[in-house]
Amino acid sequence: MSTLTTDLKEKWEALKAENPHLRIRNAAEQLGVSEAELLSTNIGNGVTVLKPEFAELLQEVLKLDKVMALTRNDECVHERKGVYLNPDFSNPHGQVFVGEDIDLRIFISSWKFGFSVIEGDRKSLQFFGKDGLALHKIYLTKDSNEAEFDAITEKYKSDQQSSEIVTEAIPGKPSEKADSEIDVAGFQQAWKDLKDTHDFFMMLRKFGVTRTQALRLAPEGFATKIENSKVVNVLEDASEKQLPIMVFVGNRGIIQIHTGEVNKTLWHQQWFNVMDPDFNLHLDTTKIAETWITKKPTDDGEVTSVEVFNKEGDFIVQLFGKRKPGNPELQGWKDLVADLTK
Repeated sequence: MSTLTTDLKEKWEALKAENPHLRIRNAAEQLGVSEAELLSTNIGNGVTVLKPEFAELLQEVLKLDKVMALTRNDECVHERKGVYLNPDFSNPHGQVFVGEDIDLRIFISSWKFGFSVIEGDRKSLQFFGKDGLALHKIYLTKDSNEAEFDAITEKYKSDQQSSEIVTEAIPGKPSEKADSEIDVAGFQQAWKDLKDTHDFFMMLRKFGVTRTQALRLAPEGFATKIENSKVVNVLEDASEKQLPIMVFVGNRGIIQIHTGEVNKTLWHQQWFNVMDPDFNLHLDTTKIAETWITKKPTDDGEVTSVEVFNKEGDFIVQLFGKRKPGNPELQGWKDLVADLTK
């Protein structure tokens, strides 16, 4: 272990001694390094570097039985228990698991580092981007198959168990074009002509607009800005009415989706939380910059969503009513969202 790594490990140990409940992501931020770099100081001591064969490895995760999938960004954490079922890795641009519990859209080209991690009695598989940012974690539960975890760790163990991992910066996003440079009339017509919500992102790229700029320039009645506190109303109302919803949280490497009811909601400091047996959500309400209601035409009728953004214009969380292709949107969801503008 190099002097730099030893120094970082000592700083982390000191930080943990001061604050035993400090999470590794926050510790890394305080120490000015990435989470992957901090985690790698424990390689050989419960942390094992995995080969970057992520597509192959992920398709073996179903052998673990019931696990907890964790995906987060800086503002929101999404935790869902279940089994990784129905993998489809045939599309090089996006891979999926589509199960009733674990529902993921993966962009594996953004993944660079993987680790098997044992922390006391907690076992997990953790995956990071080239900048060392955590993208996705898979934690074993009391219902998981620990023997398969050990087998996956051994099968995908890298020959290089060095604590010296090399991260690199992610290029910044291109700056937003001036509204005057956008074909607004063409963009608005393309929005009205949508047939599938999945075409929305390609439409943004075609017209060179950012997501929040698109909402500003939307056709009349298709995007409405609301108070940031209203996202809490959505979750509380859905809980009270036992209305099944879809909760999307992601980062550049993955999007994780919960479909179903939300039940127990509560506040902890600035965090609004859903604390159900198989689904937890933790939303830092102080980091919400903009919240919008959007409407998108589809072949199944209009689809309504509540979309929440940070100050950089990146998604924090998206909320929809529960629906499947071929089915219209739930009337209860339409009514709930309509109440937000009153």
